[in-house]
Amino acid sequence: MTKFTDYIDLALETLGGAVLVASDEFFAIKENLIRGPEPIFDPTRFTDSGKWYDGWETRRKRGPGNDWCVIRLGLPGLIRGVVVDTANFRGNYPEYCSIEAAVIEGHLSPEELADGDIEWIEILEKSPLKGHFKNEFEIDSSARFTHLRFNIFPDGGVARLRVHGEPSPDLDRWARVGEIDLIGIENGGRALSASDMFFSKPTNLLMPTRGVHMGDGWETTRRRGPGHDWAVLQLGAEGRVEHVEIDTNHFKGNYPDSVSVEGCNSDQLGADFDPDAQDWFEVYPQTKMQAHTQHHLDIEPTAPITHVRVNMFPDGGISRVRLRGRVTEKGWQKRKLEWLNTISPAAAERAFLRCCGSTAWAEKMASQRPFGSLEAIQKAGDAAFSKLGTEDYLEAFAAHPKIGDHKQASKASQKWAAQEQSAASSASQETLDRLRAANLAYQERHGFIFIICATGKSADEILAALEARLENDRNTEIAAAAEEQRKIMALRLNKLVERP
Repeated sequence: MTKFTDYIDLALETLGGAVLVASDEFFAIKENLIRGPEPIFDPTRFTDSGKWYDGWETRRKRGPGNDWCVIRLGLPGLIRGVVVDTANFRGNYPEYCSIEAAVIEGHLSPEELADGDIEWIEILEKSPLKGHFKNEFEIDSSARFTHLRFNIFPDGGVARLRVHGEPSPDLDRWARVGEIDLIGIENGGRALSASDMFFSKPTNLLMPTRGVHMGDGWETTRRRGPGHDWAVLQLGAEGRVEHVEIDTNHFKGNYPDSVSVEGCNSDQLGADFDPDAQDWFEVYPQTKMQAHTQHHLDIEPTAPITHVRVNMFPDGGISRVRLRGRVTEKGWQKRKLEWLNTISPAAAERAFLRCCGSTAWAEKMASQRPFGSLEAIQKAGDAAFSKLGTEDYLEAFAAHPKIGDHKQASKASQKWAAQEQSAASSASQETLDRLRAANLAYQERHGFIFIICATGKSADEILAALEARLENDRNTEIAAAAEEQRKIMALRLNKLVERP
C-alpha cells in the first residue's frame, strides 16, 4: 500500500509553489514553509525581531482570532496527505492547525486572497500539533485543488508544510504542444520502486528542471557483487516515446558505466504494479555514459507504454530522465476522465452544460461522478436525459445557435457547434437564405429554435428536415427535437473526454 508521503510534495518552491499572503510573519518569513531542504537550527543566530528560525513564525496573539497563510501549489492536484513539521519549534509551536483548499483561477491580489469571495473547503479539521515533530495527517479528498489556506491556532511557528499528492497535468498545455515529457512529474509521472535508494530517491529523476547538485538525482550504493540497479517509473499517461534523454549532471566520479531503458504496457498502476509480471521490451539500448552529460537519442515511436524500467550498470547516479513523446488516445481519455472526476461540482456542471443545456441534467451528471469510463458517462447521460420534462428540453434547446449561426452559441460551445454545423456554414447563399427563412418560420410556429444533430449532414439535408418538421404540432416537434438533442448530447459527451 502506498504511503501518502511517497507522493510528491505539490507545494514545493522548486515546483512553482508560493506562499502568497500571511496574517503575520514577524519572527520568520512565510516563504520558509515550502522550501525543499530540511529545516536547520542555529542556536547563536538572532535578528532584530528576535530568535532566527528556519520556518514561519508569527508574533504572540493577545486577542481573538488565529494566524493563517495562503499557499499556491506548484502543481495543482489531488492531496493525499500533509506533514506539518514543527522542527525546532519547542515552546513556540501552535496548539492546533487546520487546512482549507480551493480552486482559484488567475492571479488574485493578496487582499483578494485574504478577504475575497473564495469557496474554501475544509480538508483537515482543527487538529492538535506536537512541537519539534513531523505531524502527519492523511487527507480524504478526491477533488483537485490549486490553493491552500493553512490556519494555525492561535499563533506560533511551523518549519515546513509538506503537501503530498498526485499532480493533475495541464491538459490544455498537452493539446497545445503535442509532444511532452511523458515521465515528467508535472505531467503526472511517478517513481514506483527501485533496487536501491541509499543516497537519494528516483523521484528526483522526474523533476522539471536540471539537477542543482549531486544530491538532486538518484544515486545508489556501490555494488560489490553481481547484478545492476534499476528504477521503475510510471508515465503520466499511456504514450509513444520518440526521444530519450539520460542526464548525468553533477555525477562526475560516480556516474553509471552504462544505462538502458525498457518499457511495458500495463493496467496495473501505483502500488499494484508488479514489475516481474510484465512483458518488458527495449526502449533505449544499453549505452555507455559519460560524466556530467546530457545523453540524447531520437528513436522510432515506441509501441504504447505506461511504465519504464531504467537500468544502471552496475550502479551509480543519474540526475534526470526525460521521455519525450505523444499521449495516445487511450491515455488522453483516461486523463480527461480523471479531470472530469476531480474538478469542482460547479466546474463539472459547466462542462456538462456544453453537452446539454439543461441545468437539471448537468447537475444530475455532476452529482453522479466519478465515472470509470466513457461508456459509464454515456449510460448516465441517457438515464438523466430520460427523466427530463418539457421545460428542461426547452432550456436545452435555447442553449443552441440557429442552424448556420454557430456564433450564437455559448463561448464554450462555439467550437463544437462550428464543427457540427460545418456543412451548413459552407452552403450556397441561396441555401443559407432558405435556412434563415425556415428557421424564423419554425421558431414563430413552435416557440423554440430548430434542433437537429447536424454532424455529417449537408446543408440541403438539414433544410429538407427543417421544412418537413415545420408542419408538426408543437408536442410532436418537442419530442422530435428532444431526440435530436439526445444525439447531440451523446456526441458531445464523447468530445468531453477525447483529445481536443
